[in-house]
Amino acid sequence: MSLTPAQLAACIDHAQLKPETSQAQIEKLCAEALEYKFFSVCVNGCWVATAYHLLEDSDVKVTSVVGYPFGAMASDVKRFEAETAIDDGAHEIDMVLNVARLKAGDDKFIFREIVDVVEAADERPVKVIIETCLLTDAEKVRACKLVVESGAHFVKTSTGFNPGGGATVADVKLLRETVGPKFGVKASGGIRDTATALALITAGATRLGGSSGIAIMKGLAGAGATSSRATLP
Repeated sequence: MSLTPAQLAACIDHAQLKPETSQAQIEKLCAEALEYKFFSVCVNGCWVATAYHLLEDSDVKVTSVVGYPFGAMASDVKRFEAETAIDDGAHEIDMVLNVARLKAGDDKFIFREIVDVVEAADERPVKVIIETCLLTDAEKVRACKLVVESGAHFVKTSTGFNPGGGATVADVKLLRETVGPKFGVKASGGIRDTATALALITAGATRLGGSSGIAIMKGLAGAGATSSRATLP
């Protein structure tokens, strides 16, 4: 199955997560998401209610980040942040796990923290950001298994804020192999062009996150939608 523009747009969480983001930028983000029919906009918690209001009569969802961007705050704070985002209208949650605790081998802590956020999300999809650039392959596999066991719905590569790097084809392949064919895999960080986006989807990503959704869509249109050999996992 060739990847059409509509299929590609439906894979994209159109993000604006910089700390200096203004209301005008959120309004622009939502207008772009409506125009291109992206799956969702991804925003910081303080903008969830605004985005929900701007998009409430559309099919575009609102995704809120939780524990962003370092995941190093107390677990109770993440749970409260998720609850608040849901109350404000978020349809999905992208949470950052505690990388230090994962690397220390504290799997019980990681599992409990994710479960708390899943419960707070009240059946809304939860994506867990594992920050692949900071992990060994063995740690990535362990993180994926904890995410699957926790009841979350996606494993996500990166925040995009760590200088170590963003999504790679190799990491997406490893995540897909670990979680199996039906679990969600979101690639984010450094996805700025159509070729990269299609390569990540071919590798197993079911969702893409970032601020370059429009460039990705225009690149597909420029190449001709029927020329793409990418297929949805």
